[in-house]
Amino acid sequence: MKKTGLYIALSTIFFSLMEIALKSVGDAFNPIQINLIRFFIGGVVLLPFAIRTLRIQGMMIHWRDLGLFALTGFMCLVVSMTLFQLSIGYTQASTVAVVFSANPVFALIFSFLILHERLGRANLIAVIISIVGLLVIVNPANLTDPLGLTLAIISALTFGLYSIISRYGSVRRGYNGIVMTCFTFLVGSAELLALVEITNIPGIARAFSHIGWLKQFSAIPLFTNVNLHYFWFLFFVGVCVTGGGFAFYFLAMETSNVSTASLVFFIKPGLAPIFAALLIGDKIAVTTVIGIVIIIFGSVVTFMGNKRRETGKMRVE
Repeated sequence: MKKTGLYIALSTIFFSLMEIALKSVGDAFNPIQINLIRFFIGGVVLLPFAIRTLRIQGMMIHWRDLGLFALTGFMCLVVSMTLFQLSIGYTQASTVAVVFSANPVFALIFSFLILHERLGRANLIAVIISIVGLLVIVNPANLTDPLGLTLAIISALTFGLYSIISRYGSVRRGYNGIVMTCFTFLVGSAELLALVEITNIPGIARAFSHIGWLKQFSAIPLFTNVNLHYFWFLFFVGVCVTGGGFAFYFLAMETSNVSTASLVFFIKPGLAPIFAALLIGDKIAVTTVIGIVIIIFGSVVTFMGNKRRETGKMRVE
């Protein structure tokens, strides 16, 4: 149990510092460039754990599985994480952290719509509570940064969709979370690399450079600022946050259960804004504090519902 607590604590701290670290370097890295770098490093960090799991289970990756990893990689890295990275540039890191932490709510909705899983009473209440919390944070009556919040919400929504696709593929192919995540990161990184190369084709680069909102996707750099000056930043976001954060999360799951490990994402909405205020001076509005409290309450409801359901399954077995 002590190991589980340590894994949860480390994973929570790393994930809670993610938006702050990415915000701290400003425009030093292109959004797609930094996603490619950190998720490739994260995939490499997770690879030994994934190989160990495959050996224990007596399984191996087949060529036909690349289609699944290409889909999850596209949804997670190319779509969700690109929007996530863009949102950090337009609004406060603390706001993005809280909004993105609501992605399990969207996952519940997609599980109902796509997998036709029954929404228990606790989960339904949690969805409603979390949506109310998001509305309080967004504050439609006094919206000052609509673009950043919109990108953050769509990022959370598409990450929720990725989670359901990943779960569906995991059940169909028999891979656990760490294997799915590792190869999603590696294949998604290859997709991002292909995208970077496409944007460097002269004709496409010129066309993008003449369209306002596409300028930052014109001739995306690959190695710009990848140097000793940014070494510790790249080490932290790649090895600690992306690789270590997920590794410790899955280790917590192995030594306990899914509900206990999910505490990581329930604690983050409260911890991330505190870190943001202390480390980069983010000002937290009263409405944001109220929204955070509401979302944390919704997360607690989800946690209790999942815990009760897992306990019920154990009694049946």
